[in-house]
Amino acid sequence: MEGTEQWKYQLEQWKNQFEQWKNQLEPWKNQATQWLNQGIEYSHQIPPTQLYSALAVLLFTILFFLFIRLFKRAKSDTIVLTGLSGSGKTVLFYQLRDGSSHQGTVTSMEPNEGLFVLHSETTKKGKIRPVHLVDVPGHSRLRPKLDEFLPQAAGIVFVVDALEFLPNCRAASEYLYDILTKASVVKKKIPVLIVCNKTDKVTAHTKEFIRKQMEKEVDKLRASRSSISEADIANDYTLGIPGEAFSFSHCDNKVTVAEASGLTGVTNQVEQFIREHVKA
Repeated sequence: MEGTEQWKYQLEQWKNQFEQWKNQLEPWKNQATQWLNQGIEYSHQIPPTQLYSALAVLLFTILFFLFIRLFKRAKSDTIVLTGLSGSGKTVLFYQLRDGSSHQGTVTSMEPNEGLFVLHSETTKKGKIRPVHLVDVPGHSRLRPKLDEFLPQAAGIVFVVDALEFLPNCRAASEYLYDILTKASVVKKKIPVLIVCNKTDKVTAHTKEFIRKQMEKEVDKLRASRSSISEADIANDYTLGIPGEAFSFSHCDNKVTVAEASGLTGVTNQVEQFIREHVKA
């Protein structure tokens, strides 16, 4: 019985509180009704053409802001990781994902991908936007898979083996040239980061040396491919400024060079690039 009386008392309290709220809202209700009537009366005084114009401007403004919100939400969170086989892409992938090193080289027939918060950010407080990282196979026969991910890419990380760079310079430059001249990359101006991996080794080449050598190779490719008829080449766009030696600064999209070491976990420049284009 005691419990029943308590419930009755509580219900009575709620009822009294509701009545108080109702009485407090009554003046606001009357004011809102008054404003509505004034608005209707005022609208009758406005010429129809002027009223329609105002409504059209209001509708356009609403649609414009809705479009802006949708565009911001649709911004890509995909970073494509690519380069020649053996350059250390998979090691970097695992370092970025969970801070572990993937020993050895594994050539996969399918892209290695995941949606995750970068390992270095796992201890940070607050909500952090995850990154969709895709490690595309570097073997020449598997590179067409790259085209599946480029249209949705916010950035491209092109990995170069800084230790065995010279024997692979031509092949790496050709692959990079093909990426930089793709319509999906040029039109969207997708930024590219050339990562000189394995720089922890004493005999590794510096990023300045690698950048200059790759620019020279791309310049040669540009000259040789421009002499071929357009019907015989697969590239969508040409690179550089006619009559000038090629430089990555001539590209429509931003191309930068950085250093990293997947095995020792030195990936801060790669992470900085990722977060520049996939905001946390």
